[in-house]
This record gives sequence, C-alpha cells and structure tokens, in this order.
Amino acid sequence: MLRKLGIALVRGRSMEPTLHEGDHLLVLYGARPRPGNLAVVVLPHDDSGAARPLAVKRLAHPDPGGSDGWWVERDNPREGLDSWAVGAIPADGILARVLWRLPAPHLPSRLPACQPTALLPRLHRRIGRRGK
Repeated sequence: MLRKLGIALVRGRSMEPTLHEGDHLLVLYGARPRPGNLAVVVLPHDDSGAARPLAVKRLAHPDPGGSDGWWVERDNPREGLDSWAVGAIPADGILARVLWRLPAPHLPSRLPACQPTALLPRLHRRIGRRGK
C-alpha cells in the first residue's frame, strides 16, 4: 500500500484542548490505525443524507460490535460529533493518522518591514560577549 504525507487544517473546536482552530497537521495517509492516535476520518452522512466534512478524531478502540471499524471520540465533550452519536467508523473511513501538530501561527496581519542585515552586527556582538 502506498503511503503519502499530507497537511490537514483544523476547523472547529471538537478536539480542544489538544488541537485548535487553524492548527496544521502532518498526516500519513494509509497508516495503520492504533488506539489513542488522532486520525482524519469520514463521518457518516447526516440525517438528510448530506455528507459531513472530514474530521479529526481520537481512535479509541476497534468497534466493540465486531466489525472492522473503529470507535472514535472527540476531546471536547461540549463540541462536535463522535462515535457516541454516529456509531463506529468503518475501517475505510479512517483516511490518515496524525503524525505531528503544527500550531496555528499567531502573527500580526501585517509584519513591519525589517532589514535582516541590520540585525546581524548586534547579534554578532551579543554572541561574542557570551564566549568571553
């Protein structure tokens, strides 16, 4: 099976405090699910038959009902959906395993102009003093 790395963007609050809106996740598609890992999953369609967006959930354990699916849970009990509401996720609905969280950048919308070369002499002087 071919495994491929990808980046997922977190939307919503169902995985807080572990993940936050705007976090980027390094994910491995086709990775073997393991209990306790975070994964990108396909949740079942809603009651009207509309597809739900992909979601990141915690893999709790294999389906207790005996299928090849997984029981998934959210970290925030006040937000989102998980297997308590929609049941076990089929094995082919586990798309990728989360490998790493890249926190959302908290940068001002516009950074001031800066000449990096102007900082080098000051940085060099500071480093030089520490070595003495």
